[in-house]
Amino acid sequence: MLRVAVVGSGPSGVYTAQCLVQQSRVPDVRVDVLDRLPCPYGLVRYGVAPDHEKIKSLQNSLRTVLEHERITFLGNVQVGGDGLPPDRLSELYHAVVYCVGAATDRGLGVPGEDLPGSHSATEFVSWYSAHPDSAADNFALRARSVVVIGVGNVAVDVARILARSAEELRPTDVPHPALGALAGSRVREVHMAGRRGPSQARFTTKELRELGGLPGARVVVDRAELARDPAYVSAGAPSDSPVQLPAVARRNIEVLRGWAEADVPAAGPAPVRTIHLRFFLRPVELLERNGQVAGVRFARTAPDGGGIKDTGAYEEIDAQLVLRAVGYRGLPLPGLPFDPARGTVPHLAGRVLRDGVPSPGEYVAGWIKRGPTGVIGSNRSCAKETVASLLDDAPLLAGRPAAPDPVAALRAWGLQPVEWGGWQSIERAEAALGQSLGRGRVKIPDWAGLLEAAHSDRR
Repeated sequence: MLRVAVVGSGPSGVYTAQCLVQQSRVPDVRVDVLDRLPCPYGLVRYGVAPDHEKIKSLQNSLRTVLEHERITFLGNVQVGGDGLPPDRLSELYHAVVYCVGAATDRGLGVPGEDLPGSHSATEFVSWYSAHPDSAADNFALRARSVVVIGVGNVAVDVARILARSAEELRPTDVPHPALGALAGSRVREVHMAGRRGPSQARFTTKELRELGGLPGARVVVDRAELARDPAYVSAGAPSDSPVQLPAVARRNIEVLRGWAEADVPAAGPAPVRTIHLRFFLRPVELLERNGQVAGVRFARTAPDGGGIKDTGAYEEIDAQLVLRAVGYRGLPLPGLPFDPARGTVPHLAGRVLRDGVPSPGEYVAGWIKRGPTGVIGSNRSCAKETVASLLDDAPLLAGRPAAPDPVAALRAWGLQPVEWGGWQSIERAEAALGQSLGRGRVKIPDWAGLLEAAHSDRR
């Protein structure tokens, strides 16, 4: 028997576990999937927007994997930091695969970034996704104008949630305190700004189009800003034109062109909120008034070959809330090597490298391996590569000592793992909470509530 621990129960961790139990090269592999949180699914539970039910339904396929007879889910087990050191974990298993993702956001590196009212999009997403680490009252949404810095799918998600009404979000699993705050929102203007042009924006066409379908919002695009992008003109060129765009960029520009050329607003009630899509604006400073963020000062940029250059012009946008959505970044896990420049663990085909040499029994997969790139499905091929390396090493790994009962060892060390039955108790508690509020299932947003629900079956 080969015992493997997978640290992290998001898509990369679950796909790694799936690869391990479905392969036929090494018989009888047993996998324990550990997570710091008492709940599985990682960013599928705590990162996918609540109104994206189709993507959130991926939890069903992840559930099927975690219910496999040779896979055990162990939540509420922190590895590294104040939790279990990696070297202690290695005493229990023949191999450990770290799938801990990219847990923080990239900063802007500009003056004023730490002002009250300036937050990462990660914090905002965690708040409306009921992550138990989220501060309960960070987002009272008293702001009338919000600037979202970034033009990727996370930025679009944030802008869309800000522009939706509470009634639209009521059928989702948004935690009740966040729903109440959104119901009292005073936000009327949402400005989403990127330093490059529309052809280089990272959002997908589906996400972009959703903004135009919001019943209480109107999307405004500056035609002059679009025209600064050479690709805006080439997007309308014949298919045999020497200037060709990736398909997604061409589709995005077609959507933006339609909005920019709409001379009259759509018929119907006047929009409650306006979403401004802005391009060629690089943030250089967050402005302050009375100790709070009051706006963003941008440098106007222009295309410069494959990049951008500053033009010497500046623009200020008033805002009482600024959310940066410029990418995720991995954090070092105490006890593991770390490349601070890339925000990843050094590896060779998934094998952790210590001083340039593969470390027997230590592996990585997902964002902590390759950086925060790709879509959810990208984790499959990433996991397959890592598992292939682990299986190649299996004859060596099988000779290492491993605990006959790792769960008992974890409990003996003072940890209190939440097993699959505990997670099912949380699900029942969230369903009951939603029913008591006249809603569907509603997430429990705090550690105490989650752990109390997890252990309710013991009473």
